[in-house]
Amino acid sequence: MSAVSTLFGSMVFNDAVMQERLPKETYRQLQATIRDGKRLDYSVANVVANAMKDWAISKGATHFTHWFQPMTGVTAEKHDSFLSPTQGGAVITEFSGKELVRGEPDASSFPSGGLRATFEARGYTAWDPTSYAFIKDGVLCIPTAFCSYGGEALDKKTPLLRSMEAVNRQAMRVLKLFGNSGVSSVRTTVGPEQEYFLIDESVCYQRKDLLYTGRTLFGTKPPKGQELDDHYFGAIKGRVADFMKELNQELWKLGVYAKTEHNEVAPAQHEMAPVFTITNIAADHNQLAMEMMRKVARRHGMVCLLHEKPFAGVNGSGKHINWSMGTDTGVNLLEPGETPYENAQFLLFLCAVLQAVDDYQDLLRVSVASPGNDHRLGANEAPPAIISVFLGDELTEILRALDQETDYAGRPKELMKIGVHTIPKFPRDTTDRNRTSPFAFTGNKFEFRMPGSSASISGPCTVINTAVAESLRLYADQLEGAGDFQATLHDLIRQVIHDHKRIIFNGNGYDDAWIAEAESRGLLNLRSLPDCTPCMLAEKNVALYETHKVFTRAEQEARYDIRLEKYSKVLHIEAITMVDMARKDILPAVSTFTQTLVTTAQAKKTLSDSLDRSYEENTAARLSALCGQALGAVEALESRVAEAEELEDALTQAQYYRDSVIPAMDELRACADQMETYTDGASWPFPSYGALLFSVR
Repeated sequence: MSAVSTLFGSMVFNDAVMQERLPKETYRQLQATIRDGKRLDYSVANVVANAMKDWAISKGATHFTHWFQPMTGVTAEKHDSFLSPTQGGAVITEFSGKELVRGEPDASSFPSGGLRATFEARGYTAWDPTSYAFIKDGVLCIPTAFCSYGGEALDKKTPLLRSMEAVNRQAMRVLKLFGNSGVSSVRTTVGPEQEYFLIDESVCYQRKDLLYTGRTLFGTKPPKGQELDDHYFGAIKGRVADFMKELNQELWKLGVYAKTEHNEVAPAQHEMAPVFTITNIAADHNQLAMEMMRKVARRHGMVCLLHEKPFAGVNGSGKHINWSMGTDTGVNLLEPGETPYENAQFLLFLCAVLQAVDDYQDLLRVSVASPGNDHRLGANEAPPAIISVFLGDELTEILRALDQETDYAGRPKELMKIGVHTIPKFPRDTTDRNRTSPFAFTGNKFEFRMPGSSASISGPCTVINTAVAESLRLYADQLEGAGDFQATLHDLIRQVIHDHKRIIFNGNGYDDAWIAEAESRGLLNLRSLPDCTPCMLAEKNVALYETHKVFTRAEQEARYDIRLEKYSKVLHIEAITMVDMARKDILPAVSTFTQTLVTTAQAKKTLSDSLDRSYEENTAARLSALCGQALGAVEALESRVAEAEELEDALTQAQYYRDSVIPAMDELRACADQMETYTDGASWPFPSYGALLFSVR
């Protein structure tokens, strides 16, 4: 472990490095900026920049970059060297405070939703000192926010930081009412579990669909999939174990708290989970984790697939966000304690989350919507598109008792009795887990299970933070003016439980009966991105973000346009990839194989009319008919894509892709997948599902 301890954070300009390399007064002022949000003077920034440069060069870095997260969903970076020319043709290494604090990338070439035009190119990146700088591939990476010339947020980090400030402001108001005088800040924390697939590179890129879209657009189920549940938590294969070992090392160097690794349910599917950390740092770390997964996989002759549903018929990949909030004094505000019924502070913060999820279930659904996740949600491994909260039996009974003003007897701790005397006894948890719940309480945190594997966690966390901040704002407004704090608090908790108990559901989210029950409760069932995206511009949601200064109306409108445009673009690429594969590969291959069958049948007949030709003739006839159907499906898909591209309104276009283009894609796939089942494996132009899912041995 000593080697791991030395390795961890070795490529990070972290607190220990700062203390070692910065003058004491500079370090103190920088910590005040990180801890209290105080403005950093340029004179201090110059000292920090110089120390950061010297440290980076000592680690082999030659360039620096402002590392940011535009609304593409991936990270962006532009590299500049530390070199500056001097007289006589020599050079020196320089890095100023101005270069550290601010950069100027082109803002018009990133998605902006109309906030920037091509002739309005100026944008700014601004250093986020709360997230440590790090070295990646010989480049000093400085985590930054990204905004336009007019100050509008053009990235995912800026709203996240704003939402964290909103939670802090409102939570501090509430905590002061409970007498928490020693608390100076409240921070949300996150631990995102990351699922992914590993496929052998030699077979993966023989498929255009994986190359262009990240998922298979054609393919029949192999004889064996995940039916036996033998891959889940199974022994990790050697190549995968080597990949995981190197991935851990690369992430540990970058200060990422990679903790858990295991096989997931589907063949070739795996998971990595980190330790909890502050939300904006967790968002940075998750982006790094996804990048490193792809890079390290290539070094091991594999491809890492992060699409939410790369294969039909087996589990897709999610990203479970474990969210909580705590004080700078180390108190988890969602920790029930030994007697949660008597813990009024815990109950109020629990109510804040319940109300937030109920009031803004539409925004939570929007935050996880994507073309890929639309395929995943509601399938056997993912929660349904209906938002609900799982609390477990004990907390649900407590809230019911409070709502009905009845006594709660409490649940004694029980020891687990397994029936094997040599196994030590241990206390059983007072509640079970519910893997079908979109938003589940898991002891001292909530697990948001809906986000897709390729998504940035910044979007969902921004919604959760802001919605919870609004609940706390309402509570603080009511409690601060109360004549009798305890009585008002009791009435407030009881009223919130009564008004929002509809969001609590501890049952089976996969049961069809839940859909009808949820509708009767008034819960939303927004099945696709075009269904939920208009909710972004609902007045209550615009007002929420404006109240807490997370988004302006213009920033929300921009993100509305970006989401719809990206949805249509992704489906456009998938549709024309299907057309390309069908016309250039599948139909020619099937036609050639059909000709082989016909030739063989004719040869048999010539040799002897008594020779059985039923396989050749029946298969040739079946494939010929399917080829005709497939050609018709290709032409129909081409026509619908052309019609979709004529539509100018973003929502109308997205709805047309959902209602007309996707069904045409499904029809073409159905024909092609049938043809695959009847075509000789050597003649089929792409590696099969079996070859892909079981390619890593």
